[in-house]
Amino acid sequence: MAAPAIDPPPLQTRMVDDKSPICIPFILARIREHRKQHAADANPRPFIVGLNGVQGVGKTTLVRALAETLQEREGLPTLVASIDDFYLTHADQLALAAAHPDNALVQHRGEPGTHDLALLDRFLAAVLNHEPTPLPRYSKAAFSGLGDRLPRSTWAVAPPVSVLILEGWCIGFRPRPRAAVEAQWSSPRARTLRHHKLDHLLFLNDRLRDYETTITRRLDAFIHIDAAATDYVYGWRLQQEAQLRRESGGRAMTDEQVVRFVDAYYPAYELFTEGVRAGIFLPERPGAQLRLVVGEDRRVVEQMVL
Repeated sequence: MAAPAIDPPPLQTRMVDDKSPICIPFILARIREHRKQHAADANPRPFIVGLNGVQGVGKTTLVRALAETLQEREGLPTLVASIDDFYLTHADQLALAAAHPDNALVQHRGEPGTHDLALLDRFLAAVLNHEPTPLPRYSKAAFSGLGDRLPRSTWAVAPPVSVLILEGWCIGFRPRPRAAVEAQWSSPRARTLRHHKLDHLLFLNDRLRDYETTITRRLDAFIHIDAAATDYVYGWRLQQEAQLRRESGGRAMTDEQVVRFVDAYYPAYELFTEGVRAGIFLPERPGAQLRLVVGEDRRVVEQMVL
């Protein structure tokens, strides 16, 4: 079933940040708890915050406010990293696509399985070991928009930090039982899942086992910026491209291209968002996840600690 034509919500010339006043106290409280747990350590391990939100929900604004508060007000050296900078190199992405030529989900960067988790693992290990850490850089414009990792000579080297904020649209996604994936794929309510073979969706699900080991188990706190309706992402992306079109003299995706772009990510939203909503640390670590739900105007309408 193709995504219906969706009109973008009215353009906001200024993103209203009503999330930071909620998220900052939550993170500071978790850091205080972290310090208590590591009070006997001469050099406590850095605190890692994961942040998940659908495209266009306002992650960048929130991350900037969090980092500035931790760095400048709390005096905590803070590093921000995006999972987007850990995509496979162009050559490795081509190899992945060639190895699975009929799986549309891995023909381009984006879905779980298209990240270099070995590189991310080394990055996180260096941060946790208080080592100077090279921060990879990825250009989405390289190879006519297919993207590629920039040369290592262009990477900044971050000094040891007290806090790492790792943000990304699929941070916190966890694998599901095969039967659950199959049931959702078969559901008449599925929006994009039936565009793909079940085995192709299970490929994504299997790849997430490595994401859980590499990322989720290392997180000390997690913020999930959820949408009251996940398909708001279509309108938000249309809005962003309309703004880009005005600012760039027309150089932006068409509305049809935007829908196809979001469709490429939407299967993972359909499959894995409910698991994030249920709490990625539960039942072992209650209280370490903050979930904010936003309406179509991106303003918070609900908040809860899980």
